[in-house]
Amino acid sequence: MLTVAYCRVSTEEQAAEGFSIDGQADRLRQYAELHDLGPVMVVTDPGRSGKDLNRPGLIHVLEMIDDGAVSNVLVWRLDRLSRNLGDLIALADRFGQADVSLHSFTEKLDLSSATGRMFYNILGSFAQFYREQLSESVRLGVMQAARQGRWTNRPPTGYDLEDGVLIPNQDADTVRAIFRHRAEGLSQAEVSRRVGINQSTVLSILRNRAYLGQVKCGDEWVDGLHDALVTEKQFQAAHRGRRKGIRRGKDLTSGRVRCGHCGRSMSVMDNGAGWQGYRCWHRGKGCDVPRFRNTGLLQGALLGVKLIRDDDELQAAIRQRLEDRRAARRDAGGLQAQRRRQLADIDQKRRKLFELYYGEQITADSFQAEDLRLNAQLEALQAQPDAEPENENLDAFDQVVAVLAELDWNAIWDAATDHERRTLLDEFLVRLDVFADHLEVEIRGAGKLNVALHEVGLRNRSVEIAGVEGPR
Repeated sequence: MLTVAYCRVSTEEQAAEGFSIDGQADRLRQYAELHDLGPVMVVTDPGRSGKDLNRPGLIHVLEMIDDGAVSNVLVWRLDRLSRNLGDLIALADRFGQADVSLHSFTEKLDLSSATGRMFYNILGSFAQFYREQLSESVRLGVMQAARQGRWTNRPPTGYDLEDGVLIPNQDADTVRAIFRHRAEGLSQAEVSRRVGINQSTVLSILRNRAYLGQVKCGDEWVDGLHDALVTEKQFQAAHRGRRKGIRRGKDLTSGRVRCGHCGRSMSVMDNGAGWQGYRCWHRGKGCDVPRFRNTGLLQGALLGVKLIRDDDELQAAIRQRLEDRRAARRDAGGLQAQRRRQLADIDQKRRKLFELYYGEQITADSFQAEDLRLNAQLEALQAQPDAEPENENLDAFDQVVAVLAELDWNAIWDAATDHERRTLLDEFLVRLDVFADHLEVEIRGAGKLNVALHEVGLRNRSVEIAGVEGPR
């Protein structure tokens, strides 16, 4: 039966601590000789992290254990086996079933007793804590670099990376052309054909705010140190009126019409005799919303815009609704801020708890009891629902009203080309929901407005759905 000395060191530990494989092996041989464990076979995993068990040396040791060839396993300390508590517990069970004794040079262990097993688990918790702390340090370093405006990932198309700063290269003009063509209304496939770049790459370029001179910092984009390739206006123009998963057709409201019953997008259909309209493709499969002529839906969208411009009472009602929602969000935001403070307080207490235990100022039982109490508080706070995101903005509504007030909408619409009309709708119309008895028109910054079908020359089809012939 073999006595195996397992030695591991990561590249970071070797550099920071001078914690070498040879040093571990020499100490473990001395330990084996002192405890009369016989000749030692050394198995190493140089430059390997302890975050999981996928290491060639450790896999070889476990295979020898399964073959019944090992009686003792020696390690410098437990985190050489793993820094994951679950993995350490699984390894302890596996060693026990194979009747293999585990020896740690720096920690005295007796896994045959309940106290020894508890101590083993506590040491494993510390190992996992250290690994997670290292991960946090890496994340903090990346976040700090991002806050300074530096790029921390592979450079996007159109840039080279020098000392954390993106530098425009020979592909920068291609990137600008992609945004320009998309703003002109070309499809992604057509843009891809013109610039000679894969369509998926075109899509990723259009979505990347790095071209605005920004860098990703957590879930936010902040100003970077590099030069922008496009302006905010050019970026928005390339995305105007387009939503993920929606393909826009030639009809002016295409891509914005949705079925009010099932929420699915409605598509333009042509009956071959000059009639064009929108139909929910789920109709007959659980959806009863009928098809409607596209010209009527367009009139509904335009009516919504005109109501926002001309109806003072409607404007006042919308402002009051937005004010009420803003007040409710302020109250919810206060609760969320209090929750964040409580989470930070628990995190600080846990750090102090580990420091006390490391400094041998509290017992293992006290550490475990306090850790359980803090974990219970943490889980209770994490279970609380997040505040609803802000969907409407009073300032945006006032801006829309101000712009509309200065426009002679009818004259502009009549004189505009189809491309210009599409641009106007893109600026003001968010979506149009179609029901059997009415339309809901959502204007940017204003929310949804109900439009009766007869107001735009459409027939109320709700009675027909019930099996009664409606008025013509």
